[in-house]
Amino acid sequence: MSIKKNILQGIRVLDLSQFLSGPHTTLLLAGLGAEVIRVDNPKTGTALAKTPIYYGKEGPSFKKRDETDLGIAFLKRCRGKKSVTIDLKSKKGHELFLKLAKESDILVENFSVGVTERLKVDWPFLSQTNPRLIYCSLTGYGSKGPDRHRKGYDITTQAMSGLMSVTGQSDGPPTKAGTPLADTISAGFALSGILAALYQRESTGVGQFVDVSMIDTLFSLLFDDPIDCFEELGLNFQQGNRLVRFSPFNTYPTKDGWIVICCGTDVMWKRICSVIKKQELAEDENWSRMDWRAANNDQVDELLISWTSTQLTKDALKNLEEKDVVVSPVQNINDLLNWPHLKSRGMINEVEHPQLGKLKGLKAAGFPIQFSAAETGYKTPAVPSGTNNHEIFVGLLGLEESEYNKLKEESII
Repeated sequence: MSIKKNILQGIRVLDLSQFLSGPHTTLLLAGLGAEVIRVDNPKTGTALAKTPIYYGKEGPSFKKRDETDLGIAFLKRCRGKKSVTIDLKSKKGHELFLKLAKESDILVENFSVGVTERLKVDWPFLSQTNPRLIYCSLTGYGSKGPDRHRKGYDITTQAMSGLMSVTGQSDGPPTKAGTPLADTISAGFALSGILAALYQRESTGVGQFVDVSMIDTLFSLLFDDPIDCFEELGLNFQQGNRLVRFSPFNTYPTKDGWIVICCGTDVMWKRICSVIKKQELAEDENWSRMDWRAANNDQVDELLISWTSTQLTKDALKNLEEKDVVVSPVQNINDLLNWPHLKSRGMINEVEHPQLGKLKGLKAAGFPIQFSAAETGYKTPAVPSGTNNHEIFVGLLGLEESEYNKLKEESII
């Protein structure tokens, strides 16, 4: 029997990022087995630990009540990572960081454009110290272009990319996605870019700069659809839950909830007609054609609602699935946490608190990719800033104990 190993075992990552896009990127790298080292400020630590909502011995709270209250974002996004503290603005701290960068494979940061240059931890500077370094920068607008200096958060990226203008009902306001998709999607693209650069380094022997713009990532997904043709077709940019190329393809109310019905072919339409007792429409000159149904979505949806609204969710699902129609319930968060399927795949993980141990009331997602010959996942909880100072500075970089203690006394680390 072969022994599973971590895919990125032996790869060291420096994490200079904050909030979500960067920490989620490094979380994924940690899940693949990389040694991820957060580089925190010795005086302020990581902002994630100090940002509400908090979780401590008394459960969740918007207000920090005692020392056990730590940001939930910290508890979830910093799993599987180590932490050192370095004052990057000091001369000694900068020199120490350069030594660490020389021993690393990847650096991830999501500072505003220009910050790393001022700190002298930018790609042109660090690539001279370590030519094999893969340097990933995640920003709202990228490192090039006239708007590169604009600051942004997830919602501003969703707004500027146009995503908000196509999300929501046709008579509603611009709407953001329910979670910070711009941040997490950009993290996925960043991971892809980093892994591609790692692969290329095997043949070239040198690293490179990986420039990830949150705007670019959302735009690339948005324009996979023929959305730039909507006006010419007389369509509203906001289509609610519809997919305009297919019909029926929407959410539909039942007597006790909501279901999604997806009809991708005319053959499936015939199956739907059989279930809703409208067999005559299966062969109708118009209704039997996808192009006609897509152009007349309102009529199709009215027909489906007239049937779904008379059904219990479980009955509608059973009847449609028996005819091999693609259908699903609309699950809420509690449904997900109690879903045996997710549990069986190891996707629902208990969150471990560095002081309190495992928290029964808080869950986090497991690593979302499974491999036949590799282990994934997060083996350690989020740790306080500076937890691994001695291990990294003395054990890895070889500082003398006296030098290490002096750096502590001077608040360099």
